[in-house]
Amino acid sequence: MPIAVYVLGLAVFAQGTSEFMLSGLVSGIAADLDVSLSAAGLLTSAFAVGMVVGAPLMALSSRAWPRRRALLLFLAVFVAVHVVGALTPSYEVLLVTRFVGALANAGFWAVALTTAIAMVPDQLKGRAAAVVVGGVTIACVVGVPAGAVLGERWGWRSAFWAVAIVSLPAFLAVLRSIPGGRGTDPGAAPVPVRDELRALTGPGLRPVLLTMALVQGATFCTFSYLEPLLIRETGLGAGWVPVSLALFGAGSFAGVTVAGRFADARPVAVVATGMTALALGWAALALTAGRPVLALALVPLLGMLAFGTGTALITRVLGLASGAPTLAGAFSTTAFNLGATVGPWAGGLALDAGFGYRAPVWVSALLMVLALLVAATTTAKGRRPRAGERRPSAVHRSADGRL
Repeated sequence: MPIAVYVLGLAVFAQGTSEFMLSGLVSGIAADLDVSLSAAGLLTSAFAVGMVVGAPLMALSSRAWPRRRALLLFLAVFVAVHVVGALTPSYEVLLVTRFVGALANAGFWAVALTTAIAMVPDQLKGRAAAVVVGGVTIACVVGVPAGAVLGERWGWRSAFWAVAIVSLPAFLAVLRSIPGGRGTDPGAAPVPVRDELRALTGPGLRPVLLTMALVQGATFCTFSYLEPLLIRETGLGAGWVPVSLALFGAGSFAGVTVAGRFADARPVAVVATGMTALALGWAALALTAGRPVLALALVPLLGMLAFGTGTALITRVLGLASGAPTLAGAFSTTAFNLGATVGPWAGGLALDAGFGYRAPVWVSALLMVLALLVAATTTAKGRRPRAGERRPSAVHRSADGRL
């Protein structure tokens, strides 16, 4: 695997820390800025909205730029908005910085995914995607718990300063390691945008993108409110929050590693198994949240299932969207973060409605049921041959994008 792929994973680590660290800081932010828990949770949604909007927008605007220049610009903006976020006393300004930071993060993700995939042969594309996504899981293992510890000891603003500082080595590593060519192949003419959009909006790809959004919505719905769940429902002390986040991250890293090895060969089996287990797992956490041992045992398992399934879905999209070398990573990022937008919002609605701190976990289970229904409906349609046609084999069904 080229060292540049691991450098991209390092940069994603810094950005992933920022994206997920609010799960351990929402109470401190809410108290300091005098807003509700659900309003503090919307900072996660604002980041996700920026990712949804920014992924295709930034990918299109930077498609003619040298890869290295685009990645460095996105990282520089990311650092700047975290400095502003650490200094501001205003919730509204903080909300805006989360959105702008997400635009930069989205642009980086879109370029990084397609760059990593282009650097390796076909049989290693799943592993390359897993290395990039693995940066997020390492952020969950190390960065997010560290952010929670910083927030507990020195306030939530210290976590924002830490993200800005950690991003600087990533900036230097990208500067030294990433080739400066344009696009995924410097010698090739760029694919027309219209052709890329046609490849990305085909009927085989749409259900995979929708499934990815629902799976990530379930993950972020609970993850965004994990801190109040563990403290106010499970009964754990504040010191257990970073431990729990580290457990979730460790499980996530294991899931990404396993998915990276099997997603290329058996993507449909990995996705189907992961989604079924997630539906059961979120329901189990909702039922056992009042029992500390069981809750702590489920946290890493759910992290493994969530990010393993998510990685397999990203690999699936990138494989199906080979005709869209610029926008394939952007659409994967959009679907991923569309779920990250809807999840915290839906969990916040359930909290505000007075259903208790387990309510977001039940919403996660419901979103996974919807994901399974989408997959089942798509598979059923794929099994219905047209008049006069032979029934496609399982290989052909899996190759056309249906789950």
